[in-house]
Amino acid sequence: MPESCLDQAALAAVLGERLSDAVLAKLFPEYALADIRAVLCGQQKTVSPVIITSSPAPSVQQQSLFPEQASGSGLACKLFTDGASRGNPGEAGAGSVLLESNGQELAARSLYLGQCTNNVAEYKALLLGLQSALELGCGKLEIFLDSQLIVRQLQGQYKVKHPTLKPLFFEVKELLTRIENWSVAHVPREQNKRADALANQGIDNKVA
Repeated sequence: MPESCLDQAALAAVLGERLSDAVLAKLFPEYALADIRAVLCGQQKTVSPVIITSSPAPSVQQQSLFPEQASGSGLACKLFTDGASRGNPGEAGAGSVLLESNGQELAARSLYLGQCTNNVAEYKALLLGLQSALELGCGKLEIFLDSQLIVRQLQGQYKVKHPTLKPLFFEVKELLTRIENWSVAHVPREQNKRADALANQGIDNKVA
């Protein structure tokens, strides 16, 4: 009987499934755990270092992490996004606000999402904001959300287990690869009022 053997891809996939978060975090401290597992399992080819902002919770008036704009690197921007779902699941909307590092508003968007959960709305709001950031040429982006779950999933602290959220998570990560430098941090709800208002506006302005 011929002996079975593992090729490089199969071996990497086994390691991606079997290695603990603690081991991966020790081996690759600068990278999101979800990205490392995705590469090992063949879901993506490369992984970029993650810039994590932990504390204190920032506000629009706070000094930018990227005070100087390098030549050709694009705008240094701040992005606030929020999703709202009335019923969870229920009627949902997404809102995003994109600011220059000096606080000047560059773009504000709201969108009606139909029926979905609050977490789905949060991811779709982030996608809406990232699209604005890419359209306007933001090369350096600070992202602020009031959803701790989404922030920790993007930071690699939490796994994305829900099948509805997984494709949205990978879509967000793909858009983030197009931005030269980015960070993500949690902010209290009171510091995210503009995006929250836009998310609710998306619901209120839905087409009947």
